[in-house]
Amino acid sequence: MAESEKIKHDSVDLQTDTKQHIEDAAIATDKEHQLTLREALKAYPKAISWSVLLSTAVVMEGYDTILIGSFLASPSFVNTFHNTGSAADDTLTITAPWQSAVANGAYIGEILGLAATGILCDRFGNKAVMTGATVLMIAFIFISFFGETLALQLAGQILCGIPWGAYQTITTVYASEVLPVALRGYLTSYVNLCWVIGQFIASGVLVGVENRTDVWGWKIPYAVQWAWPLPIIAVCLLCPESPTWLVKHGKIEQAKTAVSRLQAAHPRAQIPNPDETVALLLKTDAIEQELTSSSSYLECFRGANLRRTEIATLTWTTQQMCGPVLQTFATYLFVQAGLASTQAFNMTLGLYAIAFVGTILSWPLIANFGRRTIFLSGLGGIFVSLMVVGFLGIPGPENSSASWAAGAFLLIFTFIYDSTVGPLTYVIVPEVSSSRLRHKTTVIARNMYNVTCIWTGVLTPYMLNNTAWNWGSYVGFFWAGMTALCFVWAYFRLPETKGLTYAELDELFQAKVPARQFGKSRM
Repeated sequence: MAESEKIKHDSVDLQTDTKQHIEDAAIATDKEHQLTLREALKAYPKAISWSVLLSTAVVMEGYDTILIGSFLASPSFVNTFHNTGSAADDTLTITAPWQSAVANGAYIGEILGLAATGILCDRFGNKAVMTGATVLMIAFIFISFFGETLALQLAGQILCGIPWGAYQTITTVYASEVLPVALRGYLTSYVNLCWVIGQFIASGVLVGVENRTDVWGWKIPYAVQWAWPLPIIAVCLLCPESPTWLVKHGKIEQAKTAVSRLQAAHPRAQIPNPDETVALLLKTDAIEQELTSSSSYLECFRGANLRRTEIATLTWTTQQMCGPVLQTFATYLFVQAGLASTQAFNMTLGLYAIAFVGTILSWPLIANFGRRTIFLSGLGGIFVSLMVVGFLGIPGPENSSASWAAGAFLLIFTFIYDSTVGPLTYVIVPEVSSSRLRHKTTVIARNMYNVTCIWTGVLTPYMLNNTAWNWGSYVGFFWAGMTALCFVWAYFRLPETKGLTYAELDELFQAKVPARQFGKSRM
């Protein structure tokens, strides 16, 4: 009899706890929707700080992508690694196949690193995987620094790409999971700003060594990369783990502690307290457990998750298909278009300064317009600017005015790209992914981006190299065509996700709401 009474009492307690969780989740949802940007900034300074510091790792990747593309136009690098031509007639160069191989080696490593990250993060969490990746980064930089053959440079790029793959996933996912809806778009797009900061720093370093023709002209830029790892490791060790990951692994009390570490000690605004926040995370996890049988990669291609994977994957593919590879090869493109080497390096430095400003200006756009609206408008502007670049190639490189004009429109393209499509991709991908599959969906999407980077990176040197296709500014026509295809896909398939909690997004995807009606619906 006593045993029967105990079971009955435990059942009542369980029902009471469940009811309380449901009520707390509803309260958290209401508070999330009512929270203004100003209130969120005051209430979540710790979450903002941890996200900003962790995202700094992406600076390293942005930095290196510019090094390799710019090294192809650097006398120092060409003097060391040339495999064709003669110094006597000033025709030393690196052949297009080796240019493509070295420029794309990192993407191969990133594909491997991303695939491993999706599995390792599920098991060990963001902090542990990020720390391990950064330790590997310290070791792999040595190969690029000391390698004096093209084969070693390729090996260094592939190996460095492995930890970069971890950075690409973890920084974006972490930012999306530790912040409220009101701040989510700003801090996920900040990851793109870190990429741009890295590119800008690389351009400045390259300008500083552009007159060097010895090996230190390329060794110094590589050595600068050792400045980042130790501070990043310190951040990884000190920051709180994602509450979403903790809830998924049943560590409820640790999740509440993590939430309290992300919030201000005495917030004035009415924000979800740790109990309410964790209740909402539990509700989201429960919804997704009903919809998914596991958290494997295969689950990303089943049911409603297939659509979410498609949107995440093609959004990130679009980010590369609309021509940003021209930024990577900007210095080389400017030289091939007819500008002097010094002018080309200065134009590239200006290009990344504009990219920096553009990304910051994306934040007012994110505040006032929907994700879908900004993304589509950006693709439209990119199409026009690339068409103009193509038409300005008609007079030929001997026409300096046309070359300068083409350079100017490439700067305009950069501004449009980095205020719209570039940063918005980092916002959209984690928002359309389910919480249980966010790491793996992001891995699949980013790996498709990397595959796209490989073929665009392989083709672009051939398009620009004067020993291959030698298209010059005509390359604008090709990328304008690719941009048009991306616009068509985005118009019909990209949903509006602004202002929706992850639980609400789960319900909208499960209800199969059409992409163009997402912004008008709330479950």
